[in-house]
Amino acid sequence: HDTDGSGQDRPWREKKSGSINYSAYKADIVYLTVDEHMQVDELRKIARIEGCGQTLSFVKTDKGMKLYQTWFCKKRLCPLCAWRRSKKQAMELHQILDLAVEQEPNAEFLFLTLTEENATAQDLKTELQNMNRSLYRLRQYKDVSRDLIGTVRATEITVNDQNGTYHQHVHMLLMVKSSYFKAGHYLSQQRWSKLWRRARRLDYDPVVNVKKVRPNARKGTNSLTAAAQEVAKYQVKSSAYMTDDDVRNREVIMVLENALDHSRALGFSGLLKQIRHDLKLDTAESEDDLIGGDGAPKEGSGLKSVVYTWDKDVSNYLFGGSWTN
Repeated sequence: HDTDGSGQDRPWREKKSGSINYSAYKADIVYLTVDEHMQVDELRKIARIEGCGQTLSFVKTDKGMKLYQTWFCKKRLCPLCAWRRSKKQAMELHQILDLAVEQEPNAEFLFLTLTEENATAQDLKTELQNMNRSLYRLRQYKDVSRDLIGTVRATEITVNDQNGTYHQHVHMLLMVKSSYFKAGHYLSQQRWSKLWRRARRLDYDPVVNVKKVRPNARKGTNSLTAAAQEVAKYQVKSSAYMTDDDVRNREVIMVLENALDHSRALGFSGLLKQIRHDLKLDTAESEDDLIGGDGAPKEGSGLKSVVYTWDKDVSNYLFGGSWTN
């Protein structure tokens, strides 16, 4: 078993099976919607998805097995890549927040969720772009900027099957000065709604939720950890496009891929953006790395390497050998 630091199994089989299903939907889409002269190039891309995480090389450590070599397709909706990306983003965000707290020990944190009316399939991409521009305007308002130290935001999309619309909303972690909670500075939930309405240029009061991030002892973590995990989670859960309705799934995949094309999973501002830059986590090489770690164990290290390869006949990873470095 491959486990994380807490001893929980990592769902390699589940995510790889999802990747295979995703590639099958992509193949259907190509045959149904792509001109035959372009199908060869598209099918090559699908082959890359099929080969995602085909062979996994781990090194055994005292904390479990650590992945050091594989190949990921890096597609936004690939369940295997989305899972790895979410884990990576959460780890990096913890690192950024730790340094931010060291630099600003008196800072407070807020978790803000901003919503708006659902978008149609045709308008989803435009609405997401407008939403991101509106977030910039929101940060510039004096009521917000005077106490703001930095932010990190993520956009999440869910699907409403009753009317075929898409619910786009934003999760933001705000790092603010302690003065935010003083009289004349504190922003109520109603005030946040008014500010978001203004920034988003809406003709209605949108639903927002804001809460202070409070320490707690749940599972030995704290609410800042939980908030970081919430921000870093999947933009779209695979359950949104992996249902029993194949026709629906193909349509949802096409809409989501178009909407998310050339978009960022996370957006940073202020001190959090600066720390991310200082840590070189904003480079193309870093953002493209879904493995992490220090690479293959060095010869003579005494560490044991283990390889597993995906077998489509049994729909699972099979042991492929081990050796001591």
